Amino acid sequence: MVSLQNWQIDHDYIKTLGMKIMSGRDLSQDFPSDSSAVILNEAAAQAFGFTGDPIGQRINTFTDGPNGEIDKNHLRALTVIGIVENFHFESLKQNVGPLMLFLSDRPRGNILFRFESAETGQVISVLEEKWREVAPDQPFSYFFLDDMFAKMYSAETRLGTIFGIFATITIMIACLGLFALTAFTAEQRTKEIGIRKVLGASVSGIVIMLSKDFGKLVLIAFVLSTPFAWWGVNKWLEAYQYKVEIGWPIYLLAGVAAFAVAWITMSFQSIRAALSNPVNSLRSE
Repeated sequence: MVSLQNWQIDHDYIKTLGMKIMSGRDLSQDFPSDSSAVILNEAAAQAFGFTGDPIGQRINTFTDGPNGEIDKNHLRALTVIGIVENFHFESLKQNVGPLMLFLSDRPRGNILFRFESAETGQVISVLEEKWREVAPDQPFSYFFLDDMFAKMYSAETRLGTIFGIFATITIMIACLGLFALTAFTAEQRTKEIGIRKVLGASVSGIVIMLSKDFGKLVLIAFVLSTPFAWWGVNKWLEAYQYKVEIGWPIYLLAGVAAFAVAWITMSFQSIRAALSNPVNSLRSE
């Protein structure tokens, strides 16, 4: 017994969706015997544990009752004529499951069309016109396959939006605090800056002097936070059977971006203090 999904299709289904036949052949109207033929994906062929070539092997499946329910008292024999390459029909959180495709003796479900995206409006208009000719009393409805796949990841999309909003708020609060600290430090060291300028210190030297202390704090924060970020990302990706690997360049890029934002925030006050007239700061001296 193998638990697998079974899809009832027509002769053009595999060709329309661009699936790849790994061995054997596709369903064809040139072979009347294909009414009892089946095409398996690679996962199903492996699950059945066929020894040797699976083409020509026979499998049995339960038939459908008069109301579409499974009739476990009657079996339908099917002959394997082809193996289709595994493709994802569920979320990437799951491995590709066993699947069998066979001709439907009771046409039902959806009609699939493949077309260029630039012709979407024209295609929908033609289809709606044809539908009204065939079934004028039935509402015309359609959906796009990429939208169906997008719904599988709606939770991830919401999570990304929430994290993006909170990350933006956090960065803004951190920049405000850093801006205030830089302004306070520059005010506290006004006379020092004036003396350094009188003694020949350059603007860039003063900016670096005021920024390096906060730069050290940003660097320490990056070193401390990176292990937690790495652990959190890998823990989240464990839920997916198919996933990308987040390498160290991504974390390094995040650190460089954080340092750049911090430096831009600090540089405004630092440059302003460095460009101030030392006469004003040393007047009381």
